[in-house]
Amino acid sequence: MQDVNFSFEIEKVCPKTGARAGVFHTPRGDIKTPVFMPVGTQGTVKGLRPEDLNDMGAQIILSNTYHLFLRPGHDIVEKAGGLHKFMNWDKPILTDSGGFQVFSLSDLRKVSEEGVEFRSHLSGEKFMMTPELCMQIQRSLDSDINMALDQCTEAGATYAEAEKARELTKIWLKRCYEEHQGGNHVLFPIVQGNMYKDLRAKCVEDCVPYAKCGIAIGGLSVGEEKEVMYDMLDFLNPLLPSNMPRYLMGVGSPDCLLEGFARGVDMMDCVLPTRIARNGTAFTKYGKMVVKNSLYKEDFRPIEENCDCYACKHFSRAYIRHLINAGEMLGAELLSIHNLRFLIRLAENSRNAILGDYFYEFRKDFWKNYKI
Repeated sequence: MQDVNFSFEIEKVCPKTGARAGVFHTPRGDIKTPVFMPVGTQGTVKGLRPEDLNDMGAQIILSNTYHLFLRPGHDIVEKAGGLHKFMNWDKPILTDSGGFQVFSLSDLRKVSEEGVEFRSHLSGEKFMMTPELCMQIQRSLDSDINMALDQCTEAGATYAEAEKARELTKIWLKRCYEEHQGGNHVLFPIVQGNMYKDLRAKCVEDCVPYAKCGIAIGGLSVGEEKEVMYDMLDFLNPLLPSNMPRYLMGVGSPDCLLEGFARGVDMMDCVLPTRIARNGTAFTKYGKMVVKNSLYKEDFRPIEENCDCYACKHFSRAYIRHLINAGEMLGAELLSIHNLRFLIRLAENSRNAILGDYFYEFRKDFWKNYKI
């Protein structure tokens, strides 16, 4: 249960910001941090092959316990030899507990100390997700990093609601820990508490005894202003264990990525880069570019000059715009490749800047160009 096969070493810390460069050692490979993790909710990063992910430098990807439990079923994935073999990905995989997805079901769920009773968004069938089942599913998937089942509250929740969710998260975490078998799987507790700093501090205390090599921050980017999130990260930074990876869940716009790293976060993920790609939008160092607009009809430059992604090396804005407006799948695929590579490269460059003692300047230069 002690997860002895995982360890984390910090190589350098930026003295002006607290940004950290490190290496997270896992049985399926080392992860150089800070890192952005592409999201493959249902066992695939939408529209992309494992080769595409390898080419863009992805070190680890995410999948989701809730979705894979409903379809195709964790038993089928286990029979296939685990999620890595099922999807042909040999690097680390983190599986979210499904707590946020169940939270999003709103009227389709009922929370109790036992777990979460919910109806499938696919069939309407009723299920009970308990902490024990959450761990059993992730063990069947054979993911490397398992997330504890937690209760997330939306921005604007009352203090009483946030406190009740924190207490339930604590109870569920103990049960997750007791069910978790360690070895080649590490359990990440999740710090909740909404926007109430005293509850966040309490939740850190709740989580630390169960955090052997990793801890997560949940319940941010759920509707609050970015400055509120940054303030909470500033508050949590000195409270979180410094000897293990810190994972900020579900946050991944370029500006939030950089500001998260500047506040001691090591790992981040988000569906945003592939979601906006399907809507014809690209990340650039100047901000978002809506490629499907008529402005780019005869623009034969790449999405971004000097970008090293496959899309920018081979195709023009005009061509990708044509694909998007014609409803061709390749358009979304190419923009997904570009957007993911943009964020992965931002993490790589942040790491190099931390190691090279110029992260503070690197961050300032980013903000000179980037427009939200």
